[in-house]
Amino acid sequence: MSLRLLLDEDSQAKYLLNLLRLAGHDVITVNEAGLEGQVDSEVLNYAIQDRRSLLTRNCNDFRELHEINPNHSGVLAVYQDADLAKNMSYQAIAPVINLDG
Repeated sequence: MSLRLLLDEDSQAKYLLNLLRLAGHDVITVNEAGLEGQVDSEVLNYAIQDRRSLLTRNCNDFRELHEINPNHSGVLAVYQDADLAKNMSYQAIAPVINLDG
């Protein structure tokens, strides 16, 4: 299953971008979309208009935006923890997104 993804500013590392594209996803970054520095609501609105799921590490802000407007293609929230061993690596993100069902 491939997805149309928008990578938030905190998640647009070139390595992750390349991994996701190699996995067959249609991926653009916030910078490529001309949204650098925009508020989170504008980023989500762009994703909604372009029928893209948003991948972000900014979980709390986008959870609030989801609660305000749950009509979107999805927010893939990658949580960060103070214990680095609990954080998901770039290499782990693409295979998890590719899981069917």
